[in-house]
Amino acid sequence: MQQRQFFGTDGIRGKIGAGKMTPELALKLGWAAGRVLSRSGTKKVIIGKDTRISGYLFESVLEAGLSAAGLNVLLVGPMPTPAIAYLTRTFRAEAGIVISASHNPYYDNGIKFFSADGSKLDDALELEIEHELTKDLVCVESHLLGKAARIDDAAGRYIEYCKGHFPAELTLAGLKIVVDCAHGATYHIAPSVFKELGAEVITIGDKPNGLNINDNVGATSMAAICEQVQLEQADVGIALDGDGDRIMMVDHQGNVIDGDQILYVLAANALNNGTLKGGVVGTLMSNLGLELALKRLNIPFMRSKVGDRYVMALMRQHHWRIGGESSGHILDLDHGTTGDGIVAGILVLAAMQQQQLSLAQLVKPLKMLPQVLINVTFDSETDPLSSSAVITILQHVEQLLGKTGRVLLRKSGTEPLIRVMVEGEEMALVTSFAQQIADAVQRVSKS
Repeated sequence: MQQRQFFGTDGIRGKIGAGKMTPELALKLGWAAGRVLSRSGTKKVIIGKDTRISGYLFESVLEAGLSAAGLNVLLVGPMPTPAIAYLTRTFRAEAGIVISASHNPYYDNGIKFFSADGSKLDDALELEIEHELTKDLVCVESHLLGKAARIDDAAGRYIEYCKGHFPAELTLAGLKIVVDCAHGATYHIAPSVFKELGAEVITIGDKPNGLNINDNVGATSMAAICEQVQLEQADVGIALDGDGDRIMMVDHQGNVIDGDQILYVLAANALNNGTLKGGVVGTLMSNLGLELALKRLNIPFMRSKVGDRYVMALMRQHHWRIGGESSGHILDLDHGTTGDGIVAGILVLAAMQQQQLSLAQLVKPLKMLPQVLINVTFDSETDPLSSSAVITILQHVEQLLGKTGRVLLRKSGTEPLIRVMVEGEEMALVTSFAQQIADAVQRVSKS
């Protein structure tokens, strides 16, 4: 496969005004994508964004690029990423575009695409778009230029879509839920969904100002919601990330419930209901405890490369229904074509209500092994993973862990980071090993 120059594991992402995320590139990207994706004849592309201040800028230039390629644009404003996937399907659009850097700070932004069926673009299509980017931008004739319009009822449509995944015979009445919207794209969606299903909802992270997205709130910063759940004596907490495709949860005791635990709850409940199809797909980062717990239920488990696109590919290859990442990307092909934090939360709440168990009780059979993840910044011109010093310490740690643990080193697909993960039976030992490897990576990066 040809090396991609612009696209990472989840579209194009970076610091605003630098590298890939410039107005000039976004303009040409809209044009290039329009030329590649305008195949079904509808000539429509939907654009959504999260709440970053730079969303206005990139929305405008993408619209211009698409118009120059002859495509009409439907704008929905701030909307969760999975909402764009849904709307792309229902409006029979050529493609959907999301302007978001997901869990990154406000000064980053990104652009990612959905195909007409609501799935993320495969590598081949992204390469086609990159090839178009090497060409000179040529505008279609004036009478062929695209127009722009707004979908005024997009939020209402998506709220009803989310509610439709909750069993009609159940209600959330009697549950108190804390919802953290990360000052992101779900701020005007998620609270309404859970309220309309009957829950008492306390909301935090629901006042975006363009600069506070993911700032000490949301799925990557769980302290605020853990505190709020305990303060309110809530039954459960639901934390979403900036664009709403990831979820982390909190049980009534204030314990964080991550993506691996959510996968276990969904798989075990599907097995109990007789609706499980095949097994579960995780990633190289999935906790070994998840694999062992599923094995006790005779549920097959497979690992993909890190990235929900690779999870999805393996699920489709084996015709399995459930997969995801420990970071909170949860996929259920009976309930959507991409990761959806709100829908995943609804499915967990449905499991609680069906089994009349708390979230803590649902995850109790899963014993998570101690796992330490350290992110090390590196210079993109160096390759610490090929360093003999790093390889030596890695092999030493793997020998000491034996079959009771794992080590994983990988480059982030969205940030200039080396992710060092060590997993084993004893937290102190795992922490020490992870730090030793991280220190070795750091030394190479600075040399």
